[in-house]
Amino acid sequence: MKKKTSSININVELDKNKIPEKINWKATDEGDKSQEAKAFLLSIWDAKKIETLKIDLWVKDMTLEHMKIFFYQSLVAMSDTFYKSTKDEKMSLTFKDFCDYFAEKMDLKK
Repeated sequence: MKKKTSSININVELDKNKIPEKINWKATDEGDKSQEAKAFLLSIWDAKKIETLKIDLWVKDMTLEHMKIFFYQSLVAMSDTFYKSTKDEKMSLTFKDFCDYFAEKMDLKK
């Protein structure tokens, strides 16, 4: 039986100085229509080198306030993923405490 495959495509439109102006992404499971994004953080684990490869991009018109919210939400998502993958409740709660601290310092908790 043939295994199902899925693709995620990210297209970045750059200005003349190679600064991202527009980001669009599309997943094969989501249909043919691409969706606009203002930023993305991509981390890929290289098991051979035992290291993380990263690509972090955002468009030049992304606001500072939106960047703060994006980071906060990314940190919360990472803490959830950490718990799902390790079942380490103590460190997951510590991570969530940091997320709360981050939000407080960034004035995101209203």
